[in-house]
Amino acid sequence: MNRVVHPIEQESFRRLRARLDTSGFPPLTRAVVERVIHSAADLDYATDLVTTEDDLRRGHTALHAGAPVVVDVEMVAAGITRRDTVCRLREAKSSDGLTRSAHAIRLAYEQVGPGALWVIGCAPTALEELLTLDADPALVIGLPVGFVGAAESKEALRASGLPAVSNVSEKGGSAVAAAALNALLYHPTSPEETP
Repeated sequence: MNRVVHPIEQESFRRLRARLDTSGFPPLTRAVVERVIHSAADLDYATDLVTTEDDLRRGHTALHAGAPVVVDVEMVAAGITRRDTVCRLREAKSSDGLTRSAHAIRLAYEQVGPGALWVIGCAPTALEELLTLDADPALVIGLPVGFVGAAESKEALRASGLPAVSNVSEKGGSAVAAAALNALLYHPTSPEETP
């Protein structure tokens, strides 16, 4: 089913493309970069985001085949459209050496098992915990924000070799992480469809 794009969104993307030439990016990379920039009105994401077309293709395929989507916080879930998500933060509890966010990731993994898409936009400790699990993810969108641990957790994600979307800087957040997932949701699954 094609998504109806509001005229304001169309104009926003027109203005984005007038200020930044994204035509050289591969299709899925372009979709993610543009939607992330659109969500934050921050053109620097064009050089701050780190991903590969192969990783995005793997995530896109799994997403459209019905793989579960796990989020670290409800704010990420609220930004993801047209797809149910798993968020276990409400049931999670902190303990010695384990934050609520990290415990929520453990609970979510127990629920969904391997092959999920993980969207982390708030808590670096959630991303750190995911990296300790044998989650075999289809894709990790690791874009937590903050001055403590955010850049380091994203660096660890890139070093892990897992299929991922991350960024180099401390910025990120729920809206940005949700936007990256939405870009894959909205991107066509066949050449006949138009984005």
